[in-house]
Amino acid sequence: MYPRDILAAILTSVIMICIFTFISVAAWAEQRRREREALYRSEVLKKLAESTGEQARQVIEMIREQERNEERKRREGGKLAGLIVTGVGLGLSAMFRLLAPGGVWGIGLILLFIGLALLLYHYVLARAGKREADEAARNLTPSPSPIALPPTGRGGPD
Repeated sequence: MYPRDILAAILTSVIMICIFTFISVAAWAEQRRREREALYRSEVLKKLAESTGEQARQVIEMIREQERNEERKRREGGKLAGLIVTGVGLGLSAMFRLLAPGGVWGIGLILLFIGLALLLYHYVLARAGKREADEAARNLTPSPSPIALPPTGRGGPD
């Protein structure tokens, strides 16, 4: 092996270790953020269970608005994923058609059809499900009783 090849192998190894370390730390930080959000949300719900009146209604409306925003972001992300995968499929098909003779260009069709399936789901099937969920939510009547949380069991006998 030549010194240049050894250097390239070492450099590639170091770069891969750095990339995977960064991905691991980023995933860990995201998980910690989600745990904190869940903790804060549960604390808000505990306070909400103890309070009544206008403040409780405002907090409930704020939580519902956050859930609607999260759902909208998820739908938009799915649409974007469908567009990206469709574009990559078209690009691969065109590239393989120009560079490789024969039927190799068909490989790009796999990604193209996956992207089209994602778009079909988000523009047709997900809307039907969203309409059904909205209709079910409208048919629900709010409960007049306060929210009761189960005991945590952390304390001793009272």
